[in-house]
Amino acid sequence: MADFMQTGSITTIHALKPDHSRRLDGDLLRWGRRKPLGLVLPALFSEFENPAIYQILAELEKLHWVERIVLVLSQADEEQYAQVCRLFARFGGRATVLWRESEPVQAMLAEANDAGFPADTAGKGRACWMGIGYLLSRGDVEVIAFQDCDIKTYHREMLARLVVPLMAPDLDFEFSKAYYARFSHKLNGRLTRLMVGPLLAALKRCGVSSRFLDYLGWFRYPLSGEIAMDARLARAMHVAPDWGLEISTLEEVFRRVSVSRVCQVDVADCYDHKHQVVSASDPGKGLHRMAREVAQAIFRGAAADGAVFSAELLTETLPLAYRAEALDAVVRYHADALLNGLDFDVRGESASVEVFARGLEEAAAEFLVRPAGRLPLPSWREVEDGLPEIFRHFDAVARTNEEWAEQQATA
Repeated sequence: MADFMQTGSITTIHALKPDHSRRLDGDLLRWGRRKPLGLVLPALFSEFENPAIYQILAELEKLHWVERIVLVLSQADEEQYAQVCRLFARFGGRATVLWRESEPVQAMLAEANDAGFPADTAGKGRACWMGIGYLLSRGDVEVIAFQDCDIKTYHREMLARLVVPLMAPDLDFEFSKAYYARFSHKLNGRLTRLMVGPLLAALKRCGVSSRFLDYLGWFRYPLSGEIAMDARLARAMHVAPDWGLEISTLEEVFRRVSVSRVCQVDVADCYDHKHQVVSASDPGKGLHRMAREVAQAIFRGAAADGAVFSAELLTETLPLAYRAEALDAVVRYHADALLNGLDFDVRGESASVEVFARGLEEAAAEFLVRPAGRLPLPSWREVEDGLPEIFRHFDAVARTNEEWAEQQATA
């Protein structure tokens, strides 16, 4: 059973009793007429080789309160694009497949780059950024939600609960973030459990003071990929291109939105999705890379809020404090798993801590050399100001999808 405690200053919306899909669907159908919802689904074509995406589509098909769905498809050839379009034909004109490799999208990215707006870094961040741009170009949604495509335990109530705080007329939130328990036969979510939480505790232990670090600590699952926001906020957001996306998004929200208009929502009793390899020997892959880029995003956000990082702190004191906090966390999670009858590999968890510690050390070294890190993707407000005709490329995408649908209908 969920608790009902409000800790920190972020409103927490708990799952105190099971919601009925029919009631939520009815409410959202009414509210959606006043505040239409757009959904962004970033996906590589490889997602369509796994069963999770088909369960997600089957659930989304039952929803009639989503105004627009945009699937941002990457790493696909023309035949694979056509395959995905056929799958999305079930949604009619509500859905668009935004194919990264298509001529209109490549032309849009090239125009943005040529005008000095960096848009050439591939990754989930850019896919989300393109999805925002497409929905803004249509001009008919007021709330934009983001959802991963590899969720094995997906149910439509996940999306419903996520967006209710922004769509319900009696509430006044601008940003909503999902949280959940990640487990299967064992505890998952290693990067959140063994990296982010212990790192925040270690920074506090080392005397690093920052309102942003406190803010991150209020979120129960700061790395969740399921979020929703007001379309005006989405237009103003800068988007990180790397694995620091979720932390950098929270930094943007921290700077732009009153804490009273931010919430986190319990969307699932159990959440499971594709798991990354640890990649102990290769810092450019898996959780090793993610740990490095997440740590850099935390450093950047704290520094922007006034925190001071010395070389001695980052390279000597902090790694030791992190290891101590993370190994203590292993002991606590072992007890949690044991009482719940879940498998728990103490040696494997401790080995993950060591990989994350190396990622932290690498992040610290890179941060000291280049504190700003990679340039974020620009806000669409900036792009529109500099390139007033940029949305014509998205008009071409919409026409391509319509022409494809007409050809299929007459075939």
